[in-house]
Amino acid sequence: MDIRKVKKLIELLEESGISEIEIKEGEESVRISRAVTAPSVVSQAPVHTPVAVAASPLPVAPSPTRGAEPDELDDGTVIESPMVGTYYASPAPGSAAFVSVGQSVKPGDIICIVEAMKILNQIECEVSGTVKSLLVEDGQPVEFGQPLMVVT
Repeated sequence: MDIRKVKKLIELLEESGISEIEIKEGEESVRISRAVTAPSVVSQAPVHTPVAVAASPLPVAPSPTRGAEPDELDDGTVIESPMVGTYYASPAPGSAAFVSVGQSVKPGDIICIVEAMKILNQIECEVSGTVKSLLVEDGQPVEFGQPLMVVT
């Protein structure tokens, strides 16, 4: 096959936009192909734009005190929750509470359990005195620093 014919085939290939051509003349054959660059697919991660949310007032939580007037909190030492969790007054359901109103306590006595992340944390009393009031109910969720009881 003549080189001029091959050059002409290359020109036709470029002009036509086809990627491959093959010509046979008798026993001779020419196959011309050009490297086709595949169209690049660009995938873009979805863009999350922050959405402004109107601040709604939080509902006012009822006072955590159960049977304790504000002046009762001033009369003794307030034992606060050291963590966020669930307050338990007894070591097991149906068993006696660790402390009750009127009971004497001393430093190191276990006064309740606060469960946080499936861990039962025994809360020890840090002062001596008598339990004046219990401010939360058994099984109630408590916040960090929430008053649990008053000891006088």
